[in-house]
Amino acid sequence: MAEFTMELNDDQKQVRDWIHGFAADVIRPAAAEWDEREETPWPVIQEAAKVGIYSLDFYAQQFFDPTGLGIPMAMEELFWGDAGIALSIVGTGLAAIGVVANGTEEQIGTWIPQMYGTPDDVKVAAFCSSEPDAGSDVGSMRTRAVYDQAKDEWVLNGTKTWATNGGIANVHIVVAVVDPELGTKGHASFIVPPNTPGLSQGQKFKKHGIRASHTAEVVLEDVRVPGSCLLGGKDKLDERLARARERARAGGGERVKNAAMATFEASRPAVGAMAVGTARAAYEVALDYAKTRTQFGRPIIDNQGVAFQLADMRTQIDAARLLVWRASWMAVAGKPFTSAEGSMSKLFASEVAKKVTAQAVQILGGNGFTREYPVERMHRDSAIYTIFEGTSEIQRLVIARTLSEMPIR
Repeated sequence: MAEFTMELNDDQKQVRDWIHGFAADVIRPAAAEWDEREETPWPVIQEAAKVGIYSLDFYAQQFFDPTGLGIPMAMEELFWGDAGIALSIVGTGLAAIGVVANGTEEQIGTWIPQMYGTPDDVKVAAFCSSEPDAGSDVGSMRTRAVYDQAKDEWVLNGTKTWATNGGIANVHIVVAVVDPELGTKGHASFIVPPNTPGLSQGQKFKKHGIRASHTAEVVLEDVRVPGSCLLGGKDKLDERLARARERARAGGGERVKNAAMATFEASRPAVGAMAVGTARAAYEVALDYAKTRTQFGRPIIDNQGVAFQLADMRTQIDAARLLVWRASWMAVAGKPFTSAEGSMSKLFASEVAKKVTAQAVQILGGNGFTREYPVERMHRDSAIYTIFEGTSEIQRLVIARTLSEMPIR
């Protein structure tokens, strides 16, 4: 187990600088165009694949970094480039995490390569959990999966929403209810292979921010998938459901994480790192502007009102990064989040991103309100961090319940 450190080693610094260079040279120049087009930036994803950033090998190397800092470091640099394009590049990762967290070795080896494709034929994947009436309230999920024992197939019906890459993905990971009486403990995750009949894209959302990332509904109408597409396998599911039923009969509440929650818990520090990247980008633009913009014969950074804002911005960004790094290290070291450290990192970093980007717009004044400067886009993009993969309110609820050991509602 690696000791916690705040200093990147030489290999990590080299990877960081490589990703930063790609973000600066490829992502940033394309950011405004794809934000306006509101389309998936396939050429940029392909460039990322050609250099090795959009690949299973790259994410595996970062994921298995013994310090835990590989993924947050990569996320921060990519999202420093642009949140919308970066999410298009890393969005497949959430589906991949779902398979790694819940799948068998065979499922991991079979399906994750199909999520990425090849540099000449890039693919994406989608993780489908939220529904029109079941976002934070996963207990209200209505998508059903029914087992057809005669054919060893699962039949899925329902509608998913807010799915990154939904409908355009090569592989969809779908969370569905297999036992309604068990609430969230009766959920399971399924792999929907490419070109499976019955799966279609519903509404594509026109969003406030991260507009280069495709977000849409996914409609499932009698979608049949082989029994081998149940993540973890049926034996494991049957054992888990049996334990949950036994505890329900005994009147006890078993703390069993459902498939969606396991995925979100694993990814929360990474989302915090994304927020740190966006906040840092806005801060750097604001700092440079304040040093070069003159009013009343001097740079505006000479005014305490501006300089103190920048000091606070940098302090908050560094604090957010440290929370993200701590949670990431704890996860790889196998240390339990006894104080909901994963949720803490996501909550604080998300709120910092919204605040820092708003301050950057303010420091740029009228220029900050125009699309001639990137802070306007960064401010719009930052709004998503306090919403997706668990709203700030849900993070606070998780933290409060963990600290108090009480069923706070």
